[in-house]
Amino acid sequence: MREFLKSTRFKIMLSFLAFLVGIMIYAVTKGGYSVSSVSFINTMTKPVRKVTNGISMKFERNVDKFNKADEYYEENQRLKAELGELNKKLTNYDALVAECEELRKFVSIKEEHEDYILSVPCKILGYVTNDPFRSFTIDKGSEDGIKPNCPVVTAEGLVGITIEVSKHVTTVRSILSPDLSIAAVCSSSSADTGIIEGGVVAAEEGLTRLIHVSPAHQLKEGDLMITAGSSGMFPKDYPIGKIKSIGYDSNGLSVTAMIEPCTDITRLTSVIVITDFSGKREDD
Repeated sequence: MREFLKSTRFKIMLSFLAFLVGIMIYAVTKGGYSVSSVSFINTMTKPVRKVTNGISMKFERNVDKFNKADEYYEENQRLKAELGELNKKLTNYDALVAECEELRKFVSIKEEHEDYILSVPCKILGYVTNDPFRSFTIDKGSEDGIKPNCPVVTAEGLVGITIEVSKHVTTVRSILSPDLSIAAVCSSSSADTGIIEGGVVAAEEGLTRLIHVSPAHQLKEGDLMITAGSSGMFPKDYPIGKIKSIGYDSNGLSVTAMIEPCTDITRLTSVIVITDFSGKREDD
């Protein structure tokens, strides 16, 4: 407001207003005051009145904001708190929905495989640092019935095997690792078999390999590889992954297929451990 009073625009308006007042005084003293002169003056002063009314309303609003500043601040803080509480409830709701969906998937495993003894759902605590094969730890251990060499799965497929077990934490070696070998068979052709075994190059792309494939194979891209169950380490017929490509090993002599796991090993959030199943090997 102070800047407006000092501005050139205000000075011009003030001069124009003084001019109009002078005309009014002149008209009255000369006896020429009439409806027409009033109309003329009203017309001439209309822009000034419009500006002054706007200034008055703006001033009143500023005064209102100043007088009610504390009230507005408290209202703003209350709304912020309510918004934060609503966002918290929404986050909890989304987490609950995701958890229910995971539980539903795990229940389906038990329904399809009645001989399985399953652990409670396990959350992923994190991946092992500097491990290119994506070993990870889970928040369950021996207190939950988990032992070494137990298959670790999701509803979609096999993801690894337990290797180190403490009371409340377990380390899992993933199927991307070359230290884990799994006898596998094609779901559509029982004659086509091989060994699932990871490799450095394949692991970089989140893939594993099928090696020791017969040159007379009938495998094709998109075929699903499942566990053969012959070693007693893994249950029979559990999904592992689909064939992404078929070629030859680096020596050019043996057939090798790249396998895309049914479950993205690099983005796990929860898994379940199969602690016992029909045909499980008793010795570890």
